Amino acid sequence: MAKRRLQNLWLFLVLLFLYAPILLLAVYSFTDAAMIGSIRSFSLHNYVSLFTMEELRDMILGTLVLTLVVAVISTLLGTLGAVGAFYAGGKKKRVMDLFNQIPVVNADVVTGFSVCVLMIVLLGVDKSTYLPMVVGLSCLSTPFVYLSVLPRLKQMDPGLYEAALDLGCTPADALRKVVFPQIAPGVISGFLLSVTLTLDDYFITTYTKPAAFDTISTYVVNATKGAQTQVKTALWALSTVIFLLAVLAVVLMNRTRTSEKTSGGRREESR
Repeated sequence: MAKRRLQNLWLFLVLLFLYAPILLLAVYSFTDAAMIGSIRSFSLHNYVSLFTMEELRDMILGTLVLTLVVAVISTLLGTLGAVGAFYAGGKKKRVMDLFNQIPVVNADVVTGFSVCVLMIVLLGVDKSTYLPMVVGLSCLSTPFVYLSVLPRLKQMDPGLYEAALDLGCTPADALRKVVFPQIAPGVISGFLLSVTLTLDDYFITTYTKPAAFDTISTYVVNATKGAQTQVKTALWALSTVIFLLAVLAVVLMNRTRTSEKTSGGRREESR
């Protein structure tokens, strides 16, 4: 009994350490406080400012468009890379796995500076085209999509693809009708992970973004350096909204996985 209580206490302390700062920020986002530590009354003015200030609205919209573009590109590249490496097998797959792990453990500042040197200095691509930023963020996200899709491929019956070919499917049809439905949860997880990484990244974005463009991460950092109080407190509301969306995404993914396991168990019982 004492051991179980100690384990529960340790779990509580870990969760408190992780979520107390976020919950504190969420509480202050619903007040009229100008700084942390001075709550006076309940207020929604931070959320009103978040959705009515043109500067914040344009920044959020630009970030969302960039995030979707990068997530789509990274998901396509990571999924195709995982499928190609899986079916290549042997030495080719081991080489692909090795090269995919390097960007994962590599520091973001190295990736950002390298993309900046390649795209802007050597190739002469203008930052205002947004291309260096899209390439840099795609380089960051694609390896994680690869790691999300590959386990799904390993769980899949390896004979399904060959069976589809034997039944008359072309390789493209077999991938589209047989393989991709099996790995769809991994693809969705990779897509959501790409969204998170793009929203969160600061170093690569800072090196490669146009001068007049800001994502949420770069804007928040700059806002701590002398921005108006109204802008700073509105960012509390923005942080709360992002956290709630992340919680919602996790809940939906877990419900999807639970329903998949339940339906799979029913199919096995019917057999």
